[in-house]
Amino acid sequence: MPNLTDNIQFVPGVGPKRAELLAKHLNIVSIEDMLYFFPYKYIDRSKFYTISELSEDMQYVQLKGKITDYKTVGEGRAKRLIATFSDNTGSIELIWFNAFQWIQKSVPLFANIVILGKPTIFNRSFNITHPEIELWVNYEQSINKGLQPYYSIPEKLKQQQISSKTILKIQQTILKTYYNSIQDPLPGEIIMRNKLIPLKDALFQIHFPTNLDELKKAQYRLKFEELFYIQLNILNLKKFRQNNIHGFIFYKEKDYYTKLLFHQLPFSLTGAQIKVLSEIRKDVTTGKQMNRLLQGDVGSGKTIVALMAMLMAVDNGFQACLMAPTEILAQQHFATLNELCNNLPLKIELLTGSSKTSERKNIHHGLRSGEIHILIGTHALIEDTVQFKNLGLVVIDEQHRFGVAQRAKLWQKNSLEPHILVMTATPIPRTLAMTVYGDLDVSVIDELPPGRKPIKTVHLTDSKRLTLFKFIKEQIHLGRQMYVVFPLIKESENFDYKDLEDGYESYSREFPPPHYFIAVVHGQMKPQEKEISMNNFVKGKAQIMIATTVIEVGVNVPNASVMIIESAERFGLSQLHQLRGRVGRGNDQSYCILMTKHELSKEARQRIAIMCESNDGFYIAEKDMELRGPGDIEGTQQSGMPFELKIASITSDEPIMALARKEASELLATNKDLTNYPSLLTKLKKLKNEKIDWSKIS
Repeated sequence: MPNLTDNIQFVPGVGPKRAELLAKHLNIVSIEDMLYFFPYKYIDRSKFYTISELSEDMQYVQLKGKITDYKTVGEGRAKRLIATFSDNTGSIELIWFNAFQWIQKSVPLFANIVILGKPTIFNRSFNITHPEIELWVNYEQSINKGLQPYYSIPEKLKQQQISSKTILKIQQTILKTYYNSIQDPLPGEIIMRNKLIPLKDALFQIHFPTNLDELKKAQYRLKFEELFYIQLNILNLKKFRQNNIHGFIFYKEKDYYTKLLFHQLPFSLTGAQIKVLSEIRKDVTTGKQMNRLLQGDVGSGKTIVALMAMLMAVDNGFQACLMAPTEILAQQHFATLNELCNNLPLKIELLTGSSKTSERKNIHHGLRSGEIHILIGTHALIEDTVQFKNLGLVVIDEQHRFGVAQRAKLWQKNSLEPHILVMTATPIPRTLAMTVYGDLDVSVIDELPPGRKPIKTVHLTDSKRLTLFKFIKEQIHLGRQMYVVFPLIKESENFDYKDLEDGYESYSREFPPPHYFIAVVHGQMKPQEKEISMNNFVKGKAQIMIATTVIEVGVNVPNASVMIIESAERFGLSQLHQLRGRVGRGNDQSYCILMTKHELSKEARQRIAIMCESNDGFYIAEKDMELRGPGDIEGTQQSGMPFELKIASITSDEPIMALARKEASELLATNKDLTNYPSLLTKLKKLKNEKIDWSKIS
């Protein structure tokens, strides 16, 4: 009996050679793989036009008629085939510029044919260049006479004569043979409750839609199914972790936590911070491992929450560590934590790639003995030589900058996995949070500390540079400091963007010593040089810091009230928002100035406009995902999306996603091990084999 796991090579018209190419370039091996290779667009073939009805504004037309004449004109690369195509109302020319030998062989003169293409006018006459062409007898036998699907085919396959039409023929053969073998894995009650069409009908209509309504039903069914499996997988793994992975219990609330909170903090926590701390406290007293994502816009106070969580561990006799993606950010955390805890008998250490050998030895000894309570660091924390006595809590800042394997190394430092708190200042759209972070509990700090004024963001073109320099001088006169960020260190032949070296010369001419002092920080500087420059700015010796995006995170200078981003069109929305977050940390009015060239692309203008209209990180993240797609937004591209969507869209299918998650959650609540649904278990097993370990996505 035909089975969807059958190898594609045995389908008539495929064979071993084509099967090898399909596997290599499209990852299609089985019949099921081919059925789930969906079209990217459709063209309506339900209507025939006559030549007399043609107009220049038509996109695609379908005509029935005959070729009455062939002629070859031109030489070499200019050689082309011109055919005269006629119906009862007139004649037009069909033109092919290459690979046209097969046309004369396969399409005889005066045979009834169907052509499809876009009409254009040349010398006051209509013609169609490279039309699709099919014999009428073949068209009549086709099961597709409505909307014609088009498949995205890599160039290397096209060179091997595998086109969209080739795929369409293979799909037709498969559906004729395997249609009755398609089993529906979704539970019947879910299908009925959500008014989904059967899977076999959905797969038929997605490739050979009868009409637009049937196509929409098929798309909805397949989107729901795809998102349902993802949510079922995430929630199933989350449930397994909650039921099977035990965690340390931090039941004591005394000493360090209480002293800092009630006696040493120079400010009061916001309501949002208190709420998040209560969620963390609840997690670490259940005996289950905490796996929590902490979202908070730039400047919302995530670091103090992380410190309080680490003190919960220390109060209960455990150690804690915080891993940051850059040395600058790690040093900033180290300085902040030491300042806040200066009167507590806590030992906090810093470990980075530039730590000296003697420092490393002392740190390694202090960790193994338990003398060190909190360790702050970069990737250096995951080295095998770093061993803790009893690591109880791991905090990961800006987690998307670390790979899954890197993050996992930290919580393998113990026989019992420590509690995990993942922090990000990159707000995550709700639909993305339901997928990429769907197995984590999510906390949000949605409140800025009191007294913070919204940052004013303005857009200036290069022609307004004198206005910019005048504004900078006014701000410096008021005692303020500012950042100037460039996308490049050196001039590039490939990009027409401002670079730091040229920018430094320009700003130095306008702001010369001894009246002004400019600090410089970029990624190619030695750590000691960066530290000196940073300290000059932090201590107020330098009024202007010229930098690349190394200062995107981790620099906290409350007196810095102006962020100037040169060639702002070069940056994505998320990065622009992160850079803007370096200012607005004091009580003074802060500004973000987006400098661009005058000529901008439509997308760049959209990004700049969004930045000028909103300070809301979540709104900006949603817009970023709309403009760039989920796989390309800050936070997902670096670590890789943990799944590949074939038909659903994280951007536009949020209602279907939410419904799929609700159905998956209810199914797991009533069928804990899914033993009543063997087909679903098979699907989940296949997903797990194909994808990364979802339980370690945090």
